Amino acid sequence: MSPNVLSIVLAGGEGKRLMPLTEARAKPAVPFAGTYRLIDFVLSNLVNSELMKIAVLTQYKSHSLDRHISMTWRMSTLLGFYVTPVPAQQRLGPRWYQGSADAIHQSMNLINDENPDYVVVFGADNIYRMDVSQMLQQHIDSGLACTVAGIRVPREGASAFGIIDADADYRIREFLEKPSDPPGLPDNPDESFASMGNYIFTREAFVEALEADAADQNARHDMGGDIIPWFVERGQAQVHDFTTNTVPGNTEKDANYWRDVGTIDAYHEANMDLTSVVPNFSVYNNEWPIYTHSPQRPGAKFVLRGNAEESIVSPGCIISGGDVDNSVLSPDVRVEKWANVEGSVLMQNVQLGRNSVVRRAILDKNVKVDDGVEIGVNHEHDIARGFHVSKGGITVVKKGMHITRDM
Repeated sequence: MSPNVLSIVLAGGEGKRLMPLTEARAKPAVPFAGTYRLIDFVLSNLVNSELMKIAVLTQYKSHSLDRHISMTWRMSTLLGFYVTPVPAQQRLGPRWYQGSADAIHQSMNLINDENPDYVVVFGADNIYRMDVSQMLQQHIDSGLACTVAGIRVPREGASAFGIIDADADYRIREFLEKPSDPPGLPDNPDESFASMGNYIFTREAFVEALEADAADQNARHDMGGDIIPWFVERGQAQVHDFTTNTVPGNTEKDANYWRDVGTIDAYHEANMDLTSVVPNFSVYNNEWPIYTHSPQRPGAKFVLRGNAEESIVSPGCIISGGDVDNSVLSPDVRVEKWANVEGSVLMQNVQLGRNSVVRRAILDKNVKVDDGVEIGVNHEHDIARGFHVSKGGITVVKKGMHITRDM
C-alpha cells in the first residue's frame, strides 16, 4: 500500500516585499502569467505528483486566496482527497502565527486527524515544476527523518540564500542562513545548494521537533532557521538535488527552472521569462499542467491591426489597434488604438486609452489609463503621481486607480 502523506502548504506570509501588489491580497493569491495565481504552481506540483491530501495554512488578507482555493481546487471527496484552506485558529492561545514552524504547531490537529506516515511542507509562492513523489521516494529509501529540496546556484551569489552544506552522499552537515562564504558542492566547488523551502518529514520525528521548538523560548519558530538545524544536529537530514528531479514534458531550457518571486523585480522578471519564442519557463507543458480557475470569457480578439508579439494574451482581451510587445495580459484587458505596451504585466480589466504608453510596468486589477497617459517612461513623474518604482525600475500602479493626463 502507498504511504499516507499529508501535504501542508505555508501560505500565511504578508509578502511585504511585493507591496503594493500585496496591499489587499495574500502573496500566494497574486496573479501570475495572465490566468494563474502564485499558489497554483505548488498545488499543481503536488496534485500531479498524486499527493492529494493538502492543507493550505493562511493568515493575512486571505479572502481572495480562500475563495480561489474553494472555487478551483475541488478534489474527489469520495476517494478522501482534498485541498482545504486552514485559517489561523488560535488553538494555543490568542495569538497569530509566530513563524512558519509555529504555524504548523498551532495546526497540529491536522496531523493528528490525518495520522500520516510522512508530512510534506512546501511554500506557496515560487514558480517551478517538480515531481514531489521522486523527493518522497528518496526520503523513504534513505530512512532519514528530514529531506530538504536544494537547487544548485553559483557559489559567488549564494550568500543571498539559505545554504545547505552537504557531503557526497547528500547528508546535510550544516544549514547556513545567508553565509558570507558559502560552501561549494563535492562535485562542483563553484556551486552551492540553496534551500528551496520545500521539506519532507517522517511524521513522528517532525512532531517531536515541533514540540521541542515550541518549548524553546529563544527560538524563532522558523522552519529553515530552527526545525531543519534540529534534524541536522541529529544527523537526520539530507538534500534532494532539484537537478535530478525529472518532469514529463519539460524542455531542456526550462528543466530545473525555479524562481522566488519575493520582490517586485523578481516577480516582473519571472513573468517576462514566459514570453519569448522559446521561454525560460513554459506554461504550455500539457504533460505536467498548471491548474487554475479558468474565467468564462471569449477568446482574445485583435482588431484594427492590433498586434501582440512575444506576449501572453488571456481570454477576454481586446487589442484594438494597439501594440503589445513582450508583455503578459490577464483577462479582460483593453488596449485602444495607438496605445503601446512594452515589457509589462497588465492584470485583469486594465483599460488603456488611445496613445497611452506603458513600459516596464505592472498595472494591478481595474486600472484605467486615459488617452495619452505615459507610465514607466519618466520615473520621477511616476513617483510624483503616487506610483511605486522598484529598485530595478519597474513602475507599479495600485489596484483600481484611474490615471488621467493631469495627474
